[in-house]
Amino acid sequence: MAIDRNVAPVIIKRKKIIVAGGHHGGAWKVAYADFVTAMMAFFMLMWLLNATTEKQRKGIADYFSPTAPISRLSSGSDGMFMGESVFASDVLPRMGVGASSLQDSNGDASNGGDDDSQQDGGQGEAFKEVQDVLLGLGGESMVEDRWLRHVVTRVTDEGLVLEFFDTEEEPLFTDGAEPTNLMREIAFAVREASKLLRNEIAVEGHVAKAPIVRIEDPVWDLSAERAFQVSDLLTGYGLESDRVRRVTAYGDRAPVVDNLMSHRNNRIEIIYLRY
Repeated sequence: MAIDRNVAPVIIKRKKIIVAGGHHGGAWKVAYADFVTAMMAFFMLMWLLNATTEKQRKGIADYFSPTAPISRLSSGSDGMFMGESVFASDVLPRMGVGASSLQDSNGDASNGGDDDSQQDGGQGEAFKEVQDVLLGLGGESMVEDRWLRHVVTRVTDEGLVLEFFDTEEEPLFTDGAEPTNLMREIAFAVREASKLLRNEIAVEGHVAKAPIVRIEDPVWDLSAERAFQVSDLLTGYGLESDRVRRVTAYGDRAPVVDNLMSHRNNRIEIIYLRY
């Protein structure tokens, strides 16, 4: 076959297409993530400033303070939004027994509450005096040394809480609601300490969860009977009956340890209510 030499040759041109700018990497994603994180932190800060009181903000600041002396026996701040500082004495351990301190934190400058004792009519100082007298922090104690393992005190918004609880070796009540000699002695000491105050009193009964499921849960009746027994002991030792504002049964609904059946959950709380 003859080849026509007059035909123009076919020329194929291959062009390299470059996308505008090329690939820039993912650095912009990192910058954008930092920006979003900063904005979220900013809005959280603005919300906290608007939603908290001055005392609560002081508690938050102390919680994150690098100089806060947190003990290994303490959980640090007693609740960020409750405004308690880790400097407050009620979140530091008591020497010897590992319980929380028995000092009142009201009016402590490090706790941001330097005006609290004046605002509550000096009740903070009165509560501290009762604690000192009951537990020997002031030199003399109404409570024997063997009782200290049964006692924890704390000051709350409601008032001064005296918590008395069972130990494995020595309960405060028999299997029912009959108080032991130890419980009677503690009630007498509380009655004597009550002479230092004129506050009304609340008595609360708590028990551990019953180990056997029954048709009728016994914990409510048991906690109520124990609370009323303590109330009767206090009035029997001379406490004015009109100072007992309420007697409450909580059953097993307010445990203090994770093991619901622990003897530590068997306790009586006596509260000197603020007025």
